[in-house]
Amino acid sequence: MSEMNIASTTGLDVGGGVHRISTEAGQDDLDDDRATIEASHLQDTQGDTRIRWVYLMLGAATLLSWNAMINANSFFMSRLAGSPLRISFSSYLSSVFTASNVVTLGHAIVTSKQSSPSRRAFWATALTSAIVTILFLTTFIHPSPAPFFYFIMISAFCLSGCASYLSNSVFAGAALFGAPYMQSVMSGQAAVAVAVSSVQVVSSAISVWGTTPLTLGISDIDPDGKAEEKSARIFFGISALYMIATLLAYKWLASLQVYTTTMGALEDNLKTRVVSNEADERQPLLPAALPNAVEGNQIFRIFQTNFIYNFAVGFVFTVTLAVYPAITVTIKPTNTNTHPLLFSAVHFLVFSSGDLLGRHMCSFPKLIIWSARRVLALSLLRTLFIPMFLLCNVEHSLPVAPFISSDLLYMLLMCALGVSNGYVSTLCMLGAPSLEHNKRLRGRQEDIDVASTVAAFCLIVGLAVGGFASFGVRAVICDCNPFAS
Repeated sequence: MSEMNIASTTGLDVGGGVHRISTEAGQDDLDDDRATIEASHLQDTQGDTRIRWVYLMLGAATLLSWNAMINANSFFMSRLAGSPLRISFSSYLSSVFTASNVVTLGHAIVTSKQSSPSRRAFWATALTSAIVTILFLTTFIHPSPAPFFYFIMISAFCLSGCASYLSNSVFAGAALFGAPYMQSVMSGQAAVAVAVSSVQVVSSAISVWGTTPLTLGISDIDPDGKAEEKSARIFFGISALYMIATLLAYKWLASLQVYTTTMGALEDNLKTRVVSNEADERQPLLPAALPNAVEGNQIFRIFQTNFIYNFAVGFVFTVTLAVYPAITVTIKPTNTNTHPLLFSAVHFLVFSSGDLLGRHMCSFPKLIIWSARRVLALSLLRTLFIPMFLLCNVEHSLPVAPFISSDLLYMLLMCALGVSNGYVSTLCMLGAPSLEHNKRLRGRQEDIDVASTVAAFCLIVGLAVGGFASFGVRAVICDCNPFAS
């Protein structure tokens, strides 16, 4: 309520004299107050549209590198033709990317109070743009398989690190702004997957136009790799341009007064730390370590407090990464008229679209489940997806007829995996830092950003565990050493 409204309703003018307020004037002021409250409530529930769009772009940027890498799977494998590393490439890629995520995000969380979130977000976005541009340039060269394999692993490790520091800053900021902005981040993460997968489907459809499935035999890539090369060139180029656009959008956001005010607590903490460090130079070394110990205790306390949410979000992605994409890319169409390359591209799009739908469902208040135990139950229930995908047309070491022999049913299963992945993970990310619905936080405002980043860290741990679990699932399928076959 503005100062003018307060003065009017209390009967005081600027000079301090008392005057009479008519019934009509009082009613008008009451209506104005109600309109102001309704507008404020609408702002709280929906947020600033411009800022939400920037956070949607930032959310997309945090997972753009991962989605670009897995959707370029066919291109990478075409460059590895004839190498024994080709078959297990997807599992290696998932494991390296997610393992790097765990290490770098852990460091980002522990040191989050010692660095500027604005600076971290800026440099992480800039470095991602540079690395994706380099990947775009690799589509013009043809190195030997072994050096190319290690180059991709190094690129995945670096991209993962950039994504970790970026997501640490983005989730902390979104949590401070409120639930609508957090939902925008989660939707952005899913939207980028749909965008990249759509480009992959279109480019794959163009590349197989006029060919038949028999052209490639049992392989899922073009013999000369030209189709995969063109496809990768398109979406790596688009990805680089998108990251540059996101960098410019973030610079605009950081220049706003509302951003400076909202993120002030985190930025001011850095300034306080700098002043404290200067003072510590004249003090014994032992006291200087105390702030880190306090921050570590806070992180551990919040991890325990939100354990149900943290475990649930981690397990969601453990199940997903155990089969997608390492196992699902080996599933072939049962319809001989369906081209394997196009089939693989469509399956990425179906999952991504389902994931986006699941996250968008959380924008409707009636569909949000705030109970941590119910969310955990949904997360555990997703374990059933692992045996269900093994019943599809997977490449076995022995000729085994698939139990699920319908390509349509398989795609519906992929959609269900995506929808549940997006829906349950978003429920976890919304519930963990919510002071209103998560009573475990006990109303501690200072715990919001930490609760969000800890949940994001557990999400990454789940990805890493799922990536390594895919080796075990592959071992069951091929009855072999999954690291070499």
